[in-house]
Amino acid sequence: MQAAIEAVDLAKTFPAKGKGEVVEAVRGVNLSISQGEIFGFLGPNGAGKTTCQRMLTTLLPIGSGTARVVGLDVARDPEKVRRHIGAVGQLGGSDGAATGRENLMLSGRLYGLSKRDARRKAREVSELLDLGEPLDRVVNTWSGGQKRRLEIALGIMHEPEVLFMDEPSTGLDPQNRANLWTHIARLKERGMTIFLTTHYLEEADALADRLAIIDHGEIVAEGTPEELKRQVSPEEVQRRIQREVPSGATLDDVFFKICGRRLRDAESLEV
Repeated sequence: MQAAIEAVDLAKTFPAKGKGEVVEAVRGVNLSISQGEIFGFLGPNGAGKTTCQRMLTTLLPIGSGTARVVGLDVARDPEKVRRHIGAVGQLGGSDGAATGRENLMLSGRLYGLSKRDARRKAREVSELLDLGEPLDRVVNTWSGGQKRRLEIALGIMHEPEVLFMDEPSTGLDPQNRANLWTHIARLKERGMTIFLTTHYLEEADALADRLAIIDHGEIVAEGTPEELKRQVSPEEVQRRIQREVPSGATLDDVFFKICGRRLRDAESLEV
């Protein structure tokens, strides 16, 4: 079976301001991602995650090496590649002054759908991502979780084979993040390949079939979440917590009693 995404010796450098030198943002990355797979891409800030994704989505010229998406050469056939992919960026692309339905209709029309097909597709993605209630309100009035689901809906209006998502749950509270994970899993069930860039280990663990960790522009580890966890800790250890927790306590109370930190604070930490 043809890989959905392939990269061979992918590299990118940028000039260093005022130093006459270059910064090696990506250094010889090799990837092979199967069709229908959720692939997690993890790494600290500045590791090269977003640069890799921008090259794969044709938003940034490839420095050296090669990349293919659904069998198409990213450098030689960027327009064809764009017809087969969707992208959900960190900053989003919806118009806050327009309604959700207007945003979806515009996206569909920009991808060449007729008004009738765009209207049908807008209904379909709205049902898939639970956007029915706010759909006819201006987006500026939506919650953070609703806006992120709208961004995904905009990215799949043209039924792409591959969806690139750059830190889709950043800034969401734990409940909205878990809700978003459910919707991402639904996209996989429909056969979509998902390239998921994230800071959160628990997000990759919950969603990814396989993942890669990038640091200083290089892949330093790759495998399934279970394989990578066994590399760090080959033995499984179970521990029963016997501390008293007040009746009716929340998960936040339990976390605070054990770790001395509220869960909402811990959720703001990036891994």
